[in-house]
Amino acid sequence: MTVLDEATRPNILNDELKHSEPDQKGKWLVLLAAFLGWMFDGMEMGIFPLISSPALTEFKSDVAKWNGIFHMVFLLGAALGGLVFGWLGDKIGRVRAMTFSVLAYSVFTGVGYFADAAWQLAALRFLAALGMGGEWALGVALVMEIWPETLRPMMAGLIGAASNVGFALIALLGMFIRIEPGQWRWVLLAGLSPALLTFFIRLFVPESEKWKASVKVDVKARPVREIFSGSTLRLTLLGISFASVALIGTWGSVQWIPTWVDRQLMTGNPHAKAVAQFTASLGAIVGCIVAPLVGNILGRRWTYFLLCVTSLITCQLLFRLTQQYDNMFLFSVFVVGMTTASFYGWLPLYLPELFRTRVRATGQGVSFNAGRVLAAGGALLAGSLVTWNHGSYAASGAIITLVYLAGMVLIWFAPETKGKPLPE
Repeated sequence: MTVLDEATRPNILNDELKHSEPDQKGKWLVLLAAFLGWMFDGMEMGIFPLISSPALTEFKSDVAKWNGIFHMVFLLGAALGGLVFGWLGDKIGRVRAMTFSVLAYSVFTGVGYFADAAWQLAALRFLAALGMGGEWALGVALVMEIWPETLRPMMAGLIGAASNVGFALIALLGMFIRIEPGQWRWVLLAGLSPALLTFFIRLFVPESEKWKASVKVDVKARPVREIFSGSTLRLTLLGISFASVALIGTWGSVQWIPTWVDRQLMTGNPHAKAVAQFTASLGAIVGCIVAPLVGNILGRRWTYFLLCVTSLITCQLLFRLTQQYDNMFLFSVFVVGMTTASFYGWLPLYLPELFRTRVRATGQGVSFNAGRVLAAGGALLAGSLVTWNHGSYAASGAIITLVYLAGMVLIWFAPETKGKPLPE
C-alpha cells in the first residue's frame, strides 16, 4: 500500500479502527504494563541518590563532582534512548519496543553490583538510562492510543505518578535499611527485578490498534525525518522546550535535595536523606495526578503557566529560607516535590496531542528526552554552582530553578489542545 495524502488518511484510519477497539481487559493490561514499567523506571532512578554517596566514599571519589556526572550521563542516555526506542516503537510496535526498553534498564542497573570504580557506575548508568528514556515514550503512546479521549487526563496522571511511586518505594528501602559503603551493591542488584515484567508485557499486553492501522496506511513513514521537518518541527521544538524547563528544574535542583540533606543538613544520617526523598516522592505523586485534571479544566496552556509559577515560588522559598532539617523543612520538600513533579503528569497529557499516530512515539520521546540533554547541562552547572557558592546546595538550587521563568513565556507560543482528539 502506498502512502496516502493527508485528506484521505483520517477516513482510512477510521475504517481500520472501527472494528478493532481492544476489550476492557486489554485496556487495563495496557495501563498496568505502562504503570509498572514507569514505576520500576522511577525505582531505578531513585536508587542512585541513595547509593551514590556510599559508593563514591568507598571508591574515594569526589562526591559532588561524580554526582553531577551521574546526573549528566543519565540525562544524556535517556535522551538518546527516547529517540532510539521511540523510533523503534513507531517501526515495530509499542509493545515489542517497550519489552526491550524495560529489559535494558533492569539489566544494566543490576550489573552495577560488580562496579569497582566511579567511571564504571557512570557508564552503566548511561546504558540503563537508554531503556528508561524509551519506556516513557512507549508507555504513554500505548495508553493514550488505547484508552478513550475522556479518560486521557486521568491516564496521564496515573502514568506521571507511577515513577514517583517507584521513587517512594526505593526511599522506603533507604529509611529502613542503612545504606553505607560496602552495602550499596545489593540495592543495585535489586534493580534486576523489572526484567520479569518483560515476560508479562510480551505475553498479555495487546498492541495499539491505532498504530497497526497507521502502519498499514503509511508503510513508508519516516518518523525522525517528519518530526524535524515541515509544520511538525515547530511542535517538536516546543515539546522539547516544555520538557526542558521541567527537567532542568528537577535534575538541576530538586534531585539534589537528598545530597543536600546528607552532606550539609544532617551529615552522617542516611535515614534523614531517605526520609527527604520519600517526602518529595509523596508530594510528586499528588502533583502528577492533579496537574492533568487541572489541565482538563483550565486548558493545557494556562495549567503549564501556573505550574511554572508555583514551582518557582516554592523552590525559591525552600532554597533561600531553609536553614535546618525539621518538620517545616520536610513540609517544604513535600510541596516542592508536588509542584515541580506536576509537569510529569501534564507532559503525558499534552505531548501525545501534538503528534500524529505514525510519529507519536518518536515525537513525544524526542520531546521529553531531548529536554534531558539541556537538563544534563543543568546538572553539571549545578555541580559547578555548588562549588562556586562555597559548597551550598541551597544557593545552587535557588539559581537553577529560575528556569521556570522561561516556561512562563514559552507556553504562549504553543497550540491549545483541550477537547481535541489525538491527531491521526
